[in-house]
Amino acid sequence: MIVCSCNILSDHDIRAIARDPEYVPPRVAEIYNRLGCSAACGRCARTIKTIIDEALDPCANACCSGANSQLANDEPAQELAVAVS
Repeated sequence: MIVCSCNILSDHDIRAIARDPEYVPPRVAEIYNRLGCSAACGRCARTIKTIIDEALDPCANACCSGANSQLANDEPAQELAVAVS
């Protein structure tokens, strides 16, 4: 689907950049730069941001769930929390 009609950018173009591990965290302005264009009318910016968020959602969930499980298994941290309470 064409997201930006001024620059003819598709949702596939945006997702490919948003999922690039060397490109974290992706921002709307950098999407334009990486695709060799710039915002013209700006009507697509909100849609691009939504696509970025959707593309990163699986990664964010995996990162957060891994961090939470690690914290749950971190016994010294739990002992410290009890001692401080």
